[in-house]
Amino acid sequence: MKLLVRMHKLKRELRNLAIIAHVDHGKTTLVDAMFKQSGLFRDNQKLDVCAMDCNTLERERGITILAKCTSFVWNNIKLNIIDTPGHADFGGEVERILSMVDGVLLLVDASEGPMPQTKFVLTKALGLGLRPIVVINKIDKQGANPDGVLDDIFDLFIALGATEGQLDFPVIYASGRNGWAVKNVNDTGVDLTPLLETIVSHIPAPVIDEDAPFQLLVTMLDYDQYVGRVLTGKILKGSANVNDAVHAIRADGKIVENARLTKLLAFEGLKKIPIEHASCGDIIAIAGLEEATVADTISSIDVKTPLKALPIDPPTLSMIFSINDSPLAGKDGKKLTSRMIWDRLQKEAEGNISITVKRTDEQDSFEVAGRGELQLGILIETMRREGFELSVSRPHVLYKMENGQKLEPMEELYVDLDDEFTGTIIEKITLRKGSLLDMRPSGAGKTRLQFLIPTRGLIGYHSEFLTDTRGSGIMNRSFVGYEPYKGPIDGRNKGVLVSNADGSAVAYGLFFLEERGVLFVKAGDPVYVGMIIGEHSKDNSLDVNPTKSKQLTNIRAAGKDDNIKLSPPRQMSLEQALSYIQDDELVEITPNAIRLRKKYLDPTVRKKMSRSAQ
Repeated sequence: MKLLVRMHKLKRELRNLAIIAHVDHGKTTLVDAMFKQSGLFRDNQKLDVCAMDCNTLERERGITILAKCTSFVWNNIKLNIIDTPGHADFGGEVERILSMVDGVLLLVDASEGPMPQTKFVLTKALGLGLRPIVVINKIDKQGANPDGVLDDIFDLFIALGATEGQLDFPVIYASGRNGWAVKNVNDTGVDLTPLLETIVSHIPAPVIDEDAPFQLLVTMLDYDQYVGRVLTGKILKGSANVNDAVHAIRADGKIVENARLTKLLAFEGLKKIPIEHASCGDIIAIAGLEEATVADTISSIDVKTPLKALPIDPPTLSMIFSINDSPLAGKDGKKLTSRMIWDRLQKEAEGNISITVKRTDEQDSFEVAGRGELQLGILIETMRREGFELSVSRPHVLYKMENGQKLEPMEELYVDLDDEFTGTIIEKITLRKGSLLDMRPSGAGKTRLQFLIPTRGLIGYHSEFLTDTRGSGIMNRSFVGYEPYKGPIDGRNKGVLVSNADGSAVAYGLFFLEERGVLFVKAGDPVYVGMIIGEHSKDNSLDVNPTKSKQLTNIRAAGKDDNIKLSPPRQMSLEQALSYIQDDELVEITPNAIRLRKKYLDPTVRKKMSRSAQ
């Protein structure tokens, strides 16, 4: 504690930096290695792999979803390091984090090179005037090409309009997994000392204005079971003490609340520890405010002007969240009402400024907009695990109108796949209005394709892509802007099998439906009128009875059903279900089940609404 307090007084001994990269280029693993070599943990202390990924979904999916701040002391210099998400859907986290650091480490995979999210995060960093340190990671990986990757990185800097100072970037070659870094690619790696030395020498200490009134820009919002709402940000002016009187100011200058700083928390490793005083340049967490949120300014009472917050790129996709009104509602979850769903969505939008929530004209339904299918899928999965039941619609892109012209969001798409699948994928993406920009071999019998494609062209495509490439293809995408509407895109070319009865699916009934298409349910599963139980082999939807059982007589015995052999049903993940449904269909989500259904369960109403739509 004494060391930490002393570090808060010596601003020249402080560095604030973020680690930015494309997904799976090794950010979190590198931070783990820094932890171990900083002396923060005992030699015999167990440290989880990817310790920064503490969220359950992060560990399950192997990705970083939420930005996290940590710190450690190296050679009497305190390093505040922020681990940022690498997936394009969580770009909002990256954008706001960069406003409170003085430098960045740009990680690039030594074999993959710059990817879509690399370009996105680097654009934001260069726009803020930051001078990145380039770390070419995984140079011990098979197929690594550090020299070629460095050339590509330099070309990317030039393409993004980097200044002469930004082009003069230091380069570090590293293996985050093995915990070493070198300044020359031919050197033998020992530890991370070369990287840490470069951080200290290249990244400037924060600018100090101790005499000014206290001002902090909120960049992260979290909840703590002991102290409640916790706001994190960098002190840009002045200093703060526990119990200081402050107020929160919105970007428009409106004062939203007056409060006292009941707790000040500094970051130490993976923990937040209480402190009594924090000074200019520190990244801290504060408690005691009930209304303030991300992008608000927390300041002394005599300050009336808010700090300028960076604009965030707008959402590109939206979905409708509504109550679960199926006959099976309430069987699994405890949080069912529209009020509960609305409150939870409001809480999410408060802490995640890249998500917007608003009410719709329909009762008990809300429009939720975000950056992509993954981001919205993570939100739904989180709510599901919290005990919510809800129905969600197919994702839709958000269009813009300019000068009477309809504009749609566009994505830069990179595809890595085996050479044999190249023709098929180019054909499929072209049908979805994608334009091939580049095609080059990437070694080991693989090809990299670069496309420009409408966002809506990628909705529902991932599972088809995996099928076409036999699971070996990799897709990476990044939002690049808006272009004129590209015209209609064909949707799913097959209909669905819809249950026309309530009850439980019966093996006898399912056996005769298998010839009609692929089933989504198995014997014993609950079904109801309007529930989608399979995919029709033809392009029209078909009402069927999965509860049909054999009529028993003194000749036909019930035991004969034991001989019925059914194919395993197709199991869909949440993301697959969301991408599969059409505009007149919904995904029913409960803590224990994911079901597909028609929006209108009653067949008569469904036919009437279909005719009205036509």
